[in-house]
Amino acid sequence: MDKLKKVLSGQDDGDRDMLEAANQASTLSFGTRMKGFVICFILGVLSSVLGTCMLWIPGFGLTVFAVFYSVGNICALASTMFLVGPCQQLKTMWAKERALATVIMMLCLTLTLCAAFWWKNNGLALLFCVLQFLAFTWYGLSYIPFARDAVIKLCSLCV
Repeated sequence: MDKLKKVLSGQDDGDRDMLEAANQASTLSFGTRMKGFVICFILGVLSSVLGTCMLWIPGFGLTVFAVFYSVGNICALASTMFLVGPCQQLKTMWAKERALATVIMMLCLTLTLCAAFWWKNNGLALLFCVLQFLAFTWYGLSYIPFARDAVIKLCSLCV
């Protein structure tokens, strides 16, 4: 928590280089980038929640859920581009520790929409949404030091 406070207050010199590089790569001010991040992230969360609420509508609810949930994940993922810039985001997404999670996440996102629209298979759409959630969670955990190891250890204790 102290590290986060230092970074946000601008007292951490090690992370300052990364922030300066992000500033140089973007013409947006720091405040504008933070607003863009928050707005895009909130839109992503709201879209996912709205999709979950639509799940219970008879007939077309699962298709609407799959679309809103996938759009929500795309918005949440795109929100971080406001913080580090699109090029840096793509570099970190395809780093060796995240590449597999990124591929599975994108594949499940695509398959969710295919199952909802072209194949019209609600069971597959729901399965791919669950896999999409798990892949997105695993991807997100890769940014937190030792989080993946903690999850693996926790799961091994439960089994």
